[in-house]
Amino acid sequence: MERGFDSKRVLVTGAGKGIGLACARAFLLAGARVVGVARNPHTLAAARDALAGEGLDMRVEAADLVDAQAAGTLVDRVEKELGAIDVLVCAAGAARRYGPDELDAAAYRQAMDAKYFATMHVVQPVIARMAGRGQGSIVAIVGQGGRQANPMHIAGGAANSALMLATVGLARAYAARGVRVNAINPGLTRTSRVEEGIEAEARATGRDSAELLEAAIARIPMGRMAEPGEIAEVALFLASPRASYVSGAIIPMDGCAASVI
Repeated sequence: MERGFDSKRVLVTGAGKGIGLACARAFLLAGARVVGVARNPHTLAAARDALAGEGLDMRVEAADLVDAQAAGTLVDRVEKELGAIDVLVCAAGAARRYGPDELDAAAYRQAMDAKYFATMHVVQPVIARMAGRGQGSIVAIVGQGGRQANPMHIAGGAANSALMLATVGLARAYAARGVRVNAINPGLTRTSRVEEGIEAEARATGRDSAELLEAAIARIPMGRMAEPGEIAEVALFLASPRASYVSGAIIPMDGCAASVI
């Protein structure tokens, strides 16, 4: 199906694994030229090689997006060498999971750095350039933890809430200048983040990890976790011309677990 990505330049952060890697794959399959970004160069190289084994060519750039200057330099380099960024998908950053008794100032700082600032440090230089050109699309992968409180994800959930507000605010601010900004809120998704969250809950409750995972899945009305590729398909749609009148949307993808308006 034609989705309008042939030769489009797409920057995907967090492309080394999980949802970010799935997004990079989806855009490559749709014909885009993809630059994948991650902090860990070894993870990123492994992702590039895995995609190459599928006949897909992802250019990679290692950068720590918690550093605003590094993020700005990255955007400058990509646009100078490849041309204007048409689509930005932000999947980088994962706040660590802490039990309530483990929270301290450092935990809250880590959450905001890892999720909120690692996203906004890239969004701000990209959205300014997109607005100057009168077109562009940004999709942020956020998380349902920002909408529904979880005692094991208080710091990270707060960062997600801030990112959702920024998404909607930027969408409104730049709508008249041709830039669309949307977000996806995944729930439990089959990535390494699941294990981390379950381990934090096990520390806090003393319960068995396998039992906690089974209970978490049982709370999902659809009866299973999401697959990273399912999240990527929605990101692909939101970034495409098929979603040309969609901006400021926060799309829940949690199998109806939260069931909130």
